[in-house]
Amino acid sequence: MQGRLEKMVSYHDTPIRYELVLNQQRVPLNQLLGQTITLQHTGLLYCLHCNMPMNKSFNQGYCYPCFSRLAQCDMCMMKPEICHHAAGTCRDNAWAETFCFQPHIVYLSNTSGLKVGITRHTQIPTRWIDQGAIQALPIFKVATRHLSGVIETLIAKHAADKTQWQRMLKHQIKPLNLLAERDRLLAICAKELNALEQTHKGAIEFLADEKVVDLNYPIEVAPLKVTALNFDKTPHISGVLHGIKGQYLLLDKGVLNVRKFGGYNIQFFCYDSTAVRTKD
Repeated sequence: MQGRLEKMVSYHDTPIRYELVLNQQRVPLNQLLGQTITLQHTGLLYCLHCNMPMNKSFNQGYCYPCFSRLAQCDMCMMKPEICHHAAGTCRDNAWAETFCFQPHIVYLSNTSGLKVGITRHTQIPTRWIDQGAIQALPIFKVATRHLSGVIETLIAKHAADKTQWQRMLKHQIKPLNLLAERDRLLAICAKELNALEQTHKGAIEFLADEKVVDLNYPIEVAPLKVTALNFDKTPHISGVLHGIKGQYLLLDKGVLNVRKFGGYNIQFFCYDSTAVRTKD
């Protein structure tokens, strides 16, 4: 089968179930653990938004015109605390109303260690899975993406806000007491959080009764040494599928970040021809 590579689809199960997506076709991957799979880049790239051919990918799958004009490619998506909607300079107000002005969750997770993060409330637990978290705990529900970014920045002074992806993929992370970590961080940030709650009355909800969510990944053999595979350097990537974590395929020859190569036209081969199905 062949098509434009997209972010893997995941389902919260034990273990998490993954599907590789090439256009409208999906490959259930869990059943291929222990088998040899091959991904061949044909040399063609297509924008994930407009589907036009492109010579170079920007922001994990966009052509340069889309990268330059789309709201979802603006810097404020990576740093929501710098949201400029109020200044009247948002790239797309309609898009912002749909994606930014809806409830967001501030959470703690255990990826390569303790981490604070944010996501739209509709993206739980997908966001945690995409980051390779083994545990997660929602701590606040807030009214807007901007406000979630302000709180994340505040807590990130005392906890990481990025994942060490190599450490995450080695899959040797020990469980944490996220409830205790939450209470510790909230005590440290109490003064600033109280000030935000006074300024944004009714927009911040503390999720006191949330439970820790455990996430288990389909991994038979975790890599001892993490070697990144890259279609730009090696168009033909083949190996035994040892596991899947985050948006990475763990092969015996190295690890492939599927999301990084969104828009790449890929031929996929495996020995189990019954694995391929069309999206319903």
